[in-house]
Amino acid sequence: MLSCQRARFSLPPDLHYLNCAYMGPSPISVQEAGAAAIRRKGNPSEIVAADFFEGSEELRRLFGRLINADPARVAIIPAVSYGVAIVARNTPLRRGQNIVISGEQFPSNVYAWRRAAEKNGVELRVVPRAAGWNARLLAAIDDATAIVALPHTHWTDGTKFDLAKIGRAAHARGAAFVVDGTQSVGAMPFDVAEIQPDALLCAGYKWLLGPYGLGLAYFSPRYDNGEPLEDNWIARKGSDNFQRLVEYEDEYAPGAIRYDVGERSNFILAAMLAEALKVVLDFQPARIQEYCAALSAGPIEKARALGFVIEDADARGAHLFGLRTPRGVDLKQLNESLRARRVFASLRGSALRVSPHVYNDERDFEALLQVLQEVVR
Repeated sequence: MLSCQRARFSLPPDLHYLNCAYMGPSPISVQEAGAAAIRRKGNPSEIVAADFFEGSEELRRLFGRLINADPARVAIIPAVSYGVAIVARNTPLRRGQNIVISGEQFPSNVYAWRRAAEKNGVELRVVPRAAGWNARLLAAIDDATAIVALPHTHWTDGTKFDLAKIGRAAHARGAAFVVDGTQSVGAMPFDVAEIQPDALLCAGYKWLLGPYGLGLAYFSPRYDNGEPLEDNWIARKGSDNFQRLVEYEDEYAPGAIRYDVGERSNFILAAMLAEALKVVLDFQPARIQEYCAALSAGPIEKARALGFVIEDADARGAHLFGLRTPRGVDLKQLNESLRARRVFASLRGSALRVSPHVYNDERDFEALLQVLQEVVR
């Protein structure tokens, strides 16, 4: 099992950062990669034509390794909302169909579906949180379902969805299966061959430990001939020959490259995200889960004894879980107590969302438990 990896980060020693689901801290090596890229931009003569492509191809290879996917099916996107918009544009809808999503889903994976439903006369089926959530999501899928769009783990409390089973049900009806992996990929194993999403969309700044403003997506053959959101030059066939760029090319590069965001070569952010993916691959998502589960098991039982409600381990991620507060707990006081003890976690709805990583240790959870004991008293 992994030992604590705090030395690879620059978090202050008195900070108890249990908030990777909010924003992942950049490892020291990622910071250094960004600084080196900034210095390189100071002398653009060192940036040659091949650099516009090689950094992007490295991102595809690294992300492909992480999710067990062909790198040619990886696109570089700026945000999950961008990827959702691609899918919404390229999934035909007709009146009488439906789109299935979970309740309280993150807005970036909701707004585009609301717009598409209204525009096309399609029902948006929102399956609310309740016992048997996975079973009720499966029951919501029928012959009129056109799209099923879900996270892997729910962003508010880490509830885990059975994507393999739900994906099979979606595909059996011919529906597109869209997964927001932002709160899972990088910290929890994800195998495209097993889950078979039609699109997997990930922001880079949380569990991928990368910079804000650059993410990655996987698109299955279902979207091979789709229409991208923008017509940028670098997504076209033969765009690596700068001298011939004036000979305009209608054909796209193969695979998912057509969906790349403009200026995808972003030399600073791409260098940081590539190094971050190397760090994540070194840690290994399965070992991250193992570390977080071992670290949090005892504190979770102590929190339950104080009256907090936490999902069972098999129903949630080890890296992300919600502590639902006992009746009478003042959430404002809870937030103030957390800040006073330099404990960083997030209030999301009625839950205190706790999201540890391999830089956390026992002292971080001891500080959290002290806060929980205070507010219960």
